[in-house]
Amino acid sequence: MVYNIKVFGIVQGVGFRPFIDRLAATFNINGTVANKGSYVEIFAQGSDYAVQNFCDAITKNPPPRSTILDINISKTSMTDDFNDFQIIESEHETGNIFVSPDIAICDLCKTELFDKNNRRYLHPFINCTACGPRLTILKNMPYDRERTSMNKFPMCNDCSEEYFNPNSRRYDAQPVCCNECGPEVYILDGNERGAEAIKRVRRVIKDGGIAAIKGIGGFHIACDSTNFETVNRLRKLKHRPQKPFAVMIKERQLINNAHSTIYKFIDNHQKQILLIDKSWTIKVAENVAPYNHKLGVMLPYTPLHLLIFNYPDDIVDFPKVLIMTSGNISGSPIVITDDEARRDLSKICDVILSNNRDILIRADDSVIDFINDEPYMIRRSRGYAPLPILIRNEKLGMRNYDSVLAIGGELKNTFCLSKGDLFYLSPYIGDMTSLQSFDILKSSINRMSDLVEIKPQVIACDLHPRYQTTKIAEIIASELDVSLIKVQHHYAHVLSCMAENNFTDKVIGVAFDGTGYGTDGTIWGGEFLVSDLNGFERAASIAPFIQAGGDKSSVEGWRIAIAIILDAFKDVDTTKKIINELNIIDEDKITGQLFLLQNNINCIKSTSAGRLFDAVSAILGLCSVSTFEGEAAMKLQFAAESFKTSSNRNCDYPLNKLFNNQILCFNDLISRRLSGDSVNQLAYEFHIGLADYIVNTCIKIRSRNNISTVALTGGVFQNSLLLSLTADNLKSYGFNVLCHKLIPANDGGLCLGQAVAANGIN
Repeated sequence: MVYNIKVFGIVQGVGFRPFIDRLAATFNINGTVANKGSYVEIFAQGSDYAVQNFCDAITKNPPPRSTILDINISKTSMTDDFNDFQIIESEHETGNIFVSPDIAICDLCKTELFDKNNRRYLHPFINCTACGPRLTILKNMPYDRERTSMNKFPMCNDCSEEYFNPNSRRYDAQPVCCNECGPEVYILDGNERGAEAIKRVRRVIKDGGIAAIKGIGGFHIACDSTNFETVNRLRKLKHRPQKPFAVMIKERQLINNAHSTIYKFIDNHQKQILLIDKSWTIKVAENVAPYNHKLGVMLPYTPLHLLIFNYPDDIVDFPKVLIMTSGNISGSPIVITDDEARRDLSKICDVILSNNRDILIRADDSVIDFINDEPYMIRRSRGYAPLPILIRNEKLGMRNYDSVLAIGGELKNTFCLSKGDLFYLSPYIGDMTSLQSFDILKSSINRMSDLVEIKPQVIACDLHPRYQTTKIAEIIASELDVSLIKVQHHYAHVLSCMAENNFTDKVIGVAFDGTGYGTDGTIWGGEFLVSDLNGFERAASIAPFIQAGGDKSSVEGWRIAIAIILDAFKDVDTTKKIINELNIIDEDKITGQLFLLQNNINCIKSTSAGRLFDAVSAILGLCSVSTFEGEAAMKLQFAAESFKTSSNRNCDYPLNKLFNNQILCFNDLISRRLSGDSVNQLAYEFHIGLADYIVNTCIKIRSRNNISTVALTGGVFQNSLLLSLTADNLKSYGFNVLCHKLIPANDGGLCLGQAVAANGIN
């Protein structure tokens, strides 16, 4: 009997066909296996008993990097004419496409890399069926060498023998190569290649210099993280005064005393950046992550990273931990080509280490925080994208559009392509603040659309009329001659959280962030939306306040503080006196800001929760001007957490009682700050008061609408303290609470909600 078996999921680029071939030999199965682009197809000839055991083994013990979403098994009318089992030529068929993300180097390849007797000794591009680049080198499906950027490197005889040998670890491994036939590293615009290039980079870093290094999804900027002067120089050159840098540590053993979840994630095959307590790892210079008790840490995930840390040369005491930050200039996506590196990185770095393996899709590092020992995605990119989100719910079956392109947000941009019940989120692209970003987003959309074979029937984007992403959406919709659906920002946030949790009944969506264009033309940001797939009702919001100063008010929290103080005390002279006493800003700027507020010049009405955090941070003297997005809020959170973990936490938190009236809350906050109350205590009380306000508002909405599920979303809920306080309190009042885990709560997850909204339009 011959059975036809179709396996759907991440089964390409993970050694699945060699695995099937070896499994067939184990169970005496004859037949074939082939990639079909959207699935792997197996014809299995054998007894019913043997085929059943064969199929059980496929589902119970698949290759470690694979993900099986579905398997279909049926008998065929074919005759039993297979004499052996073979991997046959891939064929392209339409259907759902599953593309493997890039995979970090495996332990076996790591061992071979430093084995002097191995022919791949010190090979910067060593890989096998279980590891190596996937998405970033892929041109189109099905996943075979000729459809990757490795096709310009013909295999040598030895590599070819391994590639076709069923007993080899590199059997059917598409990026397979060695020192003789693979890509080569070189110093950009220099003479050094191969070993000499790596040695030069190591010398530059050891001597306090700054290097750019081409990786899997783009360039990194690297330097010694223990050298204060070098880090300070990098900050000046990269125009990044305060924002924390991520670091790469040489080995897992450099992390100690972390909780078990950290150890589970630190050495997985994604090798993402983990935000961990500084005390859990080796000490770095204070200016790597100033004013921050957390540090972004990752392990080496490419052979080249390992060689940078440990190369057999004359350098001793090479740093065990390096800054390894995205290779870009502020506000632009990560660079991937030599030309881009010359343009953007040559003025920052003392040396640039590149290679001739082309990167076809940008993929910055993923970033994960932890809340209550659970992963909480901050940036979803390399290692995770483009794994699809599967939403199987009958309510999504009642849709007008089978395929959607959702453009995503203006900041932290990712886009989403959906087809049926699969939603593919792109790797992280970045902020859409430049023409260069505009072009990169458009080209990335075209490449991903071709890769997953989705031609959108509708385009979804943000409601804001002046966003770059809105312009891109309008252009693409016109080019494809399809409809354009504009989705309110905070509604998209709520739908993103619902989709991640596969929840489609009505929810109270609490969407707190910086700014989003409201349906009334004002700026929203502290919203309570009763939502389902068909739309939303704005049930409540933070009390509106005035933002003066245009775009500057989003980075200069002192402007919001002045507006709130004026609103609280209603008197200009009193406001001036308080601002001076709090030392929020220089006196010469106060008069101009008050003039704008009193005359309604360059003012907008806002309910932004993010701007409230900025104002409180300024009032408490923590941060009046942010040098990166979220800086003021982060410093406020860290101050609050310092009080929470201290031993003298005995107080009755009066701000808790006042927060339902924002004016009283800020009046009391200011008075107590002027009276000399602890800044850390006031920061903590603000968090408690805001969490209680959210809960009390949800209770009121539940009483009117009989809805007991709350979705917590938006960039403000990256604040782990606020999220924990709010979620725990909601649960104590009987609410079902939906939170993000592996889709960002910030604008990096916005595209998923936009795609779901477009699917739900009737």
